[in-house]
Amino acid sequence: MGIGDAATIERVLRHEVWAVVGLSTNTARPAFGVARFLQQHGKRIVPVNPRAESVHGAAGFAALADIPFEIDVVDIFRRSEFAGAHVDEAIAIGAKAVWLQLGVIDEAAAARAAAAGLDVVMDHCPAIEWAAHGPG
Repeated sequence: MGIGDAATIERVLRHEVWAVVGLSTNTARPAFGVARFLQQHGKRIVPVNPRAESVHGAAGFAALADIPFEIDVVDIFRRSEFAGAHVDEAIAIGAKAVWLQLGVIDEAAAARAAAAGLDVVMDHCPAIEWAAHGPG
């Protein structure tokens, strides 16, 4: 299993529940459009931001640990220097995968997640990868 290889991307894109870390009501941020894309493709999105804002009709949470149900994928829209803490939180809540968005790179965090058994995609965007690797 590689980090972000085609098979991993395809597997992760099949998951249903996506916590989107850094998603807010700011329509200018990439997370806003990508979350909408995921939702339009049948995914349940869960906004995670300090203000616990609801976005696209989905209730928001201040932290991953506050979410009272299982999360399949933790999709991280934070600067690289903050990504590792969210990866560690994803491991702690038992997520199946972490997805670090385009430009979000933390090799050590990716290695920790992979060692914990999570699928890892880094420096990719699900909206871009969907055409080549999305389900159905």
